Amino acid sequence: MFTERFLRDKRGAILTIAERARLEAAISEVKTYRPRKIIAHAGEPLNQSTLLIEGFMCRYLDDRAGLRQLVAIHVPGDFLDLHAFPLKTLDHDVASLTNATAAIVPHSELEAIAEEMPALTRKLWFSTLLDAAIHRAWLFRLGRLDATARVAHFLCETNARLVSAGLSDGRRFALGLTQADVAEICGLTTVHVNRVMRHLREERLCVFRSSLVEILDPAGLTALGQFNPAYLYIDDEAHSLSPVQRSAS
Repeated sequence: MFTERFLRDKRGAILTIAERARLEAAISEVKTYRPRKIIAHAGEPLNQSTLLIEGFMCRYLDDRAGLRQLVAIHVPGDFLDLHAFPLKTLDHDVASLTNATAAIVPHSELEAIAEEMPALTRKLWFSTLLDAAIHRAWLFRLGRLDATARVAHFLCETNARLVSAGLSDGRRFALGLTQADVAEICGLTTVHVNRVMRHLREERLCVFRSSLVEILDPAGLTALGQFNPAYLYIDDEAHSLSPVQRSAS
């Protein structure tokens, strides 16, 4: 099922069996992308939205020198550009960060869902509001935290999102990003991120090596990054279960 991770464990917005089946039926095709592939350009007309199934994707803006600032990353289960349904164009580019697989949902199908299933439509709206909440957290991170706290906050956030998607056990997860990617996310240089990662490792807080993240001290990393997961709207009871317990429930 391509939509199994969409709004998984989200408080008040978990899809019913019928709603998930309708969303599955709305998918017109499934595409695969190589890393660093631009999926959508800013300003180009769009008549479809993209649901990420596997891998990582991002939204970003370039400055005049062509340097990139990542303004969002997306994990499996995210609708990357659901806001393009009413807007019809985006003000930023969308690209893959890793090998990725995505489901394509035509806007004509979203229009039909809006007419047929208002409860599902509200949950799709919830998804865009969740994106906005994450954007606000990113603004806080860039505006108020120092370099080490920015990286800590980002790693805590990504861990929480991947736990919700069933892709982290709460301490270990695959993160197919480079330190240059983390630098673009946190508004730092690659050299600075390298120093931060060394500091986190030496303080026995977190290790990021070979695209794998291991959080050695979850409480310590959370405190360092001033991370509060409330803005992710994850169901507390479901989030407390391990992946094995979750699949058995």
